[in-house]
Amino acid sequence: MMPRTGLPEERWDRALVRLTMLAVFLALGHHLDHAIRGNHVGWPLTGDLNAFTFSLGIYPAIVVGLLLYRAGQVGPGFWAFLSGGGAVFLAIIHFSPIAIEPPSHIIELYNPPIVGWFAFGWLVVLVAVLALTCIVELRLWSRRRTGRTA
Repeated sequence: MMPRTGLPEERWDRALVRLTMLAVFLALGHHLDHAIRGNHVGWPLTGDLNAFTFSLGIYPAIVVGLLLYRAGQVGPGFWAFLSGGGAVFLAIIHFSPIAIEPPSHIIELYNPPIVGWFAFGWLVVLVAVLALTCIVELRLWSRRRTGRTA
């Protein structure tokens, strides 16, 4: 990790890492929710290949991204693509007119319903964090490309 001198650029880097870790935590919780509900799950929990299966690819992408980020090979643009892509993917899967897992598929599977609403709220927060993270990363990427400091 970079030494902490308190410069604005380093604060942005720390914010980027913290937001990424928060998004990972929320994504793990959402995947766990899928496993608990038992609907819309795929490999490795079932033999099906579906959106759940492909969404698990985010974890190796994050690990590789963190290694490349520490090595200076990728920067905020990579993270903006990853978090922005994740937000769009989740929004299409859960909230779009072509959603394959609309909110009712989350909320209505729990008894008491408050648990379903909690799981749905968790998903909404995950999408919001991914969108916010993308905005922060795009801002940092733009500043680095133009040579400005935060």
